[in-house]
Amino acid sequence: MKQFKLLKSEPNSLDELLIRAETLAGLTLGEVAEIANIKVPSNFKREKGWTGQLIETCLGASAGSKTRQDFAKIGVELKTIPIDKYGHPLETTYVCYAHLTQIAGIEWSNSNVKNKLNRVLWVPIDGRRDIPPSERLIATPFLWSATPEQENQLRLDWEELMDMIALGQIESITARHGQYLQIRPKAANGTALTNAIGASGQNIQTRPRGFYLRKEFTQQILNERFA
Repeated sequence: MKQFKLLKSEPNSLDELLIRAETLAGLTLGEVAEIANIKVPSNFKREKGWTGQLIETCLGASAGSKTRQDFAKIGVELKTIPIDKYGHPLETTYVCYAHLTQIAGIEWSNSNVKNKLNRVLWVPIDGRRDIPPSERLIATPFLWSATPEQENQLRLDWEELMDMIALGQIESITARHGQYLQIRPKAANGTALTNAIGASGQNIQTRPRGFYLRKEFTQQILNERFA
């Protein structure tokens, strides 16, 4: 098995994080889980976040507030991304929860979305469903920050979506809104509800929402790195 050492302390620099991450490349999830003494689920239907948690554990990601980056000391967020055999993303990428109330004063510059996407360690992983989770290979991780053009479009998407939330149009937002960034329901089940702003400014109950990156955008990121 390729040499990999489990380190629980948070990395102190980008170089240290990359060195740790690159040792994962070429290993299977089963091999990494064995080192971390973590049981691999037979499928991910009920444990969709398992892969991300495994990689976080192995790279020494800091626990705590979900509003902070996974590696807060060096300002890096970790995102695993399942890909097919051609390197295409198999699903959208969750960024963070969307605030539906108390949003006055939140701008793109101080938003959680920008904070999470400021610098990302992407870890592509074979996500083909015909391959057992334990046998899925980890590809080469890489660091990414948005280009000025990409960030501008992310900002425009975020502003459009937040304006709709502020105007009480939360129920009118669909997955078609936003070029790079979209809002979709985010909850363990369909019965979970949270407060939001109604059309007349009143409090209403609705399903929690999350910000997601479209597959077309993450494909662009992968192409830039591996093409």
